[in-house]
Amino acid sequence: MTGQDRLLTRQEVQDRCRIGRASIYRLMRKSSFPKPIRVGDRAVRWLESEIEKYLSNRPRAEGELVRLTDEDS
Repeated sequence: MTGQDRLLTRQEVQDRCRIGRASIYRLMRKSSFPKPIRVGDRAVRWLESEIEKYLSNRPRAEGELVRLTDEDS
């Protein structure tokens, strides 16, 4: 944790990572997502630096996107 490190809410993490709540917890179970810090009985936060590190290290998709039509199924 750096001196300027912010604590992010789950909603802020979802917005930055562009994933849903269930995906965050699924990735945490697989140990591929930063663990939160408990800040209360029912509240958790993530270190901004750890989320930024996760985002910079995650694999990027390559190639162009292809839209499937009903004819492709």
